[in-house]
Amino acid sequence: MSSGVAADAARQDLRLGGFEETQLERQGLTLDTGAPVTAAVSTGTGVAAAFGDGVVRFFRPDEPPLIVEAHRGAVLCLVAEGTSGAVLTGGDDGRFLRVTADGTVEEIASFGTRWVDCVAAGPGHYACSSGRTAHVWHAGRPTARTFDHPSTVGGLAFDGKARRLAVAHYGGATVWERGERRWKSSKFVWKGSHGAATFSPDRKYLVTLMQENALHGWRLRDKADMRMSGYPAKVKSFTWIGSAPHLATSGADQAICWPFEGKDGPMGRPPDTCAYGGKQLCTAVTGLLGHDGVLAGFTDGCVLAGRVSPDGASEDLVVKGSSGTPVAALALTPEGWLFVGEEGGRVLWVRLGGKPA
Repeated sequence: MSSGVAADAARQDLRLGGFEETQLERQGLTLDTGAPVTAAVSTGTGVAAAFGDGVVRFFRPDEPPLIVEAHRGAVLCLVAEGTSGAVLTGGDDGRFLRVTADGTVEEIASFGTRWVDCVAAGPGHYACSSGRTAHVWHAGRPTARTFDHPSTVGGLAFDGKARRLAVAHYGGATVWERGERRWKSSKFVWKGSHGAATFSPDRKYLVTLMQENALHGWRLRDKADMRMSGYPAKVKSFTWIGSAPHLATSGADQAICWPFEGKDGPMGRPPDTCAYGGKQLCTAVTGLLGHDGVLAGFTDGCVLAGRVSPDGASEDLVVKGSSGTPVAALALTPEGWLFVGEEGGRVLWVRLGGKPA
């Protein structure tokens, strides 16, 4: 991400009536799609976004959005398929799909009336879940391996080399490690319902979102627990940013950023914060590894840009003004193109200022 986010003036104080439309907003593409935004991911040079009417839209610089009618119901989950530009999607029509950047739709699997709740992709592998079962494919092979779990799968994530697959469920997570001939499972126990999961970029930690207002993490080598709590609302969005790195999250009145450098990660340490939203709750975050900037969307529709700073001295910028509708999804490309999707279906596609990263 550019080191110089071009936005309107820095926020001066707590807003009373929300933020006005910014100059940056007026320079971007704004659409009212009529269907709620359910997810968005960077695909490299562009962004793919999923919607509640089954549509996937591809946004690329200086091109009109490509509209793909993929599912016969809501798109429930979305992940980028590596650097191919394609995405994998799951829907409430029971289908697991691969949608390419030219709009080609390939059905990988269909589970009938059972929803496809979660999808994941890693180098040479991809996976989805339906009910209690995770289905894992090796790229180029038609048959999936199936892994059953004690309750409905709440989240899937491969580590950076696809050597391990994390499956979140009630009571913790199961990590499946790929061997020469078979996958071996290991249990990570913590009471409660666990949702979306992510491995740290150095593959030393696993973190899950919980049904409660908290995250839970484990250090993989010794299964040491990390409870990251204190949120006023449920955490719905997280992203890895910076070189430390930090795990930036929603769920509070600002972006909460947990430090993961060192041998103990965030154990016994408070999080850093930025992008303070006053009385509004942060509903979505995005950023890039290697860059300390965070873009945070809020319940009133505004988007603020902040920077993780140990002394808290950074100044927030207003990227998008308040529309009155919560931000549902954010995605950012390495070249600084930002997608903002709202729960009501309004989207913004705009390039942040400064030189490309």
